[in-house]
Amino acid sequence: MSMNDTPSSERLHIGFFGRRNAGKSSLVNAVTGQETALVSAVKGTTTDPVSKSMELLPLGPVVIIDTPGFDDEGSLGKQRVRRTRQVLNRTDLAVLVADGVEGLTDSDRELIGLFQEKEIPFIIAMNKEDLLTKKEEQELAEKEKDLPIHFVSALQKTGIQELKEKIGQMSAKSTHTERLVGDLLQAGDLVLLVIPIDKAAPKGRLILPQQQTIRDILDAGCSAVCVRESELADLMDRPGLNPALVITDSQVFGKVSKIVPEDIPLTSFSILMARYKGFLQTAVPGAAAVSRLKDGDRVLVSEGCTHHRQCGDIGTVKIPAWLKKCTGAKLQLEFTSGKGFPDDLSPYKMIIHCGGCMLNGREMQYRMKCAMDQGIPFTNYGTFIAYIHGILRRSIGIFPDLVKELDSLTAEEAM
Repeated sequence: MSMNDTPSSERLHIGFFGRRNAGKSSLVNAVTGQETALVSAVKGTTTDPVSKSMELLPLGPVVIIDTPGFDDEGSLGKQRVRRTRQVLNRTDLAVLVADGVEGLTDSDRELIGLFQEKEIPFIIAMNKEDLLTKKEEQELAEKEKDLPIHFVSALQKTGIQELKEKIGQMSAKSTHTERLVGDLLQAGDLVLLVIPIDKAAPKGRLILPQQQTIRDILDAGCSAVCVRESELADLMDRPGLNPALVITDSQVFGKVSKIVPEDIPLTSFSILMARYKGFLQTAVPGAAAVSRLKDGDRVLVSEGCTHHRQCGDIGTVKIPAWLKKCTGAKLQLEFTSGKGFPDDLSPYKMIIHCGGCMLNGREMQYRMKCAMDQGIPFTNYGTFIAYIHGILRRSIGIFPDLVKELDSLTAEEAM
C-alpha cells in the first residue's frame, strides 16, 4: 500500500482556520504546492469545508482541510461557522491563518480558545508578511509572545517550508502510536481470523479492519490464518493447530464462541478497533445499558461510513433484530451515518456505534465524550454483540483490567 492508498482515518488531519480573506485558501495552496482550494478576493469564497488526502513532505500521508471563514455572516454564514466547528472534532493539528496587517481579532482569539478547549495542538500562521516591516513583525511577535506564531506570505511563498517543518514537529507529538493487536502477541504466534464472506462483504477484497489487523499481525512477526465461519470447525479439528488468539467478525460471534475452545482467547475485530480508537473502556460498561431498555426508549445506531445498505445490513437490520430479541421492548431506533452525528444526544437511552474504522481517533473520541458528558451509555457493535450473546467477559479476556472492571460492574448490579 502506497502512502496515497493510506486510509483517511489513518492520516493526520490538518485543519486551516481563520477569518474570511485572511488567506486560508492561498496558504493551503502554498503549503500543498497544488491548487487544492479555490482562491478569490471575494469574501466567503470557501463555503464548505474542503478536504484533500495527499502526501505532504516531511509529514507523509495527511488530510488537508480548508474551512469557511469563521467570521461569516447571515443565516448561511451561521451554517458555515457550524460546519467549521464540526471540522474541529476531527482535526489533529490546527493552523490558524491570521492577517498579519490587522493582527489577531476577536474571531481569531475565539478560535484559539476552541483549540485549547478541545486540546488541539495549533500554530498561528501570520499571513501577509510581505506587507509588514521588520519592526512591525517584531512588535507583533512581542505582543503575542505567549502564542506559537510563525510569519508567512502565501503570495510570495515565504516562510512556507519553515511552517511545514513546524507542523511536522507538532505532528511527531500527535502521532497515533497504539497497535490494533500486535502488542498482545509474541513473535511466532499463530492468529486465526474468522471472516464471513456474505452479501455485505466487498467483492474481491476485505474490509479495512481485517486488512489492518492482518498487517499488524505480520508486523509483530506472527502468522495469520484466515477462514470463513463455515470452515472453522474443520480447521479447529486439525492436529497441531494451536492459535494464540482467535479474532472474529462480530456478526458470527455467537457461532464462533461455541466452536473455539474456552482455553483459546477470543475477541473481535470491532472490539480491537474500539481499543485502537480509544473508547473500549467506555464501550464495555455502555453495553450493559441494553438490559435497562424499556418500551418507548430511543436508541441511536450510528456508523462512521456511508456504505450502500444491503439486505441483512448489520446496523439497520441485524442490530434492531438482536435488540428486539434481547429486550422484548418496543424501541424507537434512529440511524445516522458518515458525519451526521447529532450534537444533542439527550433523547437517547443508549448509543450503539460502529467500530469507527473510517473515522480518525479524534472524531471517535469526540463522539464518545459527547455521550459521556450527556450521561448517555455509549458502546460499539462488537461489544454490544458480545454482551447479548453472554460472551463479553470472554471477548475482553485479553484485557485483564477491563475484565476486573466488568466484574465490578456486574457485582454492583447484582446488589
